Amino acid sequence: MLKKYFLLFLISTTLLFAVTKEEIEPFMVKKVNEVLSILKNDQIKQEDKSEKIVSIMDPIFDYTLMSRLSLGKEWNTLSDEKQKEFTTLFTKVLKKSYLHKLDLYTNQKIKFLGTQEPKKNRVVLNTVLIGEKENFDINYKFYQQAKDDWKIYDIKLLGVSIIQTYRQQFAGFLKDKSFDELFKNLNSKK
Repeated sequence: MLKKYFLLFLISTTLLFAVTKEEIEPFMVKKVNEVLSILKNDQIKQEDKSEKIVSIMDPIFDYTLMSRLSLGKEWNTLSDEKQKEFTTLFTKVLKKSYLHKLDLYTNQKIKFLGTQEPKKNRVVLNTVLIGEKENFDINYKFYQQAKDDWKIYDIKLLGVSIIQTYRQQFAGFLKDKSFDELFKNLNSKK
C-alpha cells in the first residue's frame, strides 16, 4: 500500500514554473500529462525518466517549508546550518522514495475535480487517480509564497498527509534519539 502512496505522490509532483491561483488547475493538468507521457514512453530509460520528472516537479515544491512542517516545533531548536542540512537530506529522501516507485505505473489516468480555498492563501486541488480496480484521492495543498507564486507544501493521498506522516515518524524517532542520529538515519536513506 505504501508503494501506491508514493506512486500517487510521484504522479502528483509535476509543475515547472510559478503559478497564479487561477492557473493552478490548468497548469497541473498540463504537467501531469507531461509526466504521464514520460512514464508511458518505453524508449526512455528509467534513470532518464526520473531526471525528467524531477526537472518538471522541483520548482513547484517548497521543500524548505515541507521540511519545517515535517519536524514541527523541533525545527526551531535547530541552528540555521542544521535546518539547511535537514532540508537537503529530507528533500533527497522524499525524491528517492517516490522515484523508486516509477515501476508501479500501469497506465492509470488522473481526473481533476477542481479547487477549494479552505482559507485565505491556501488552495487545495482535488484529483482522483483512476486505477483498474480502485480509485485513489489525491489532494494537492498549495500556499501563496508570493503574490503570483503558489507552491505545494503537502499532498494528501487517500486522506493521509505525507507531511503529517513524516512528522509523526520524526517525533517518534526523536523521543529517544538525537538529531544527529536522525541525520545519520536520513543519510542512510538518501
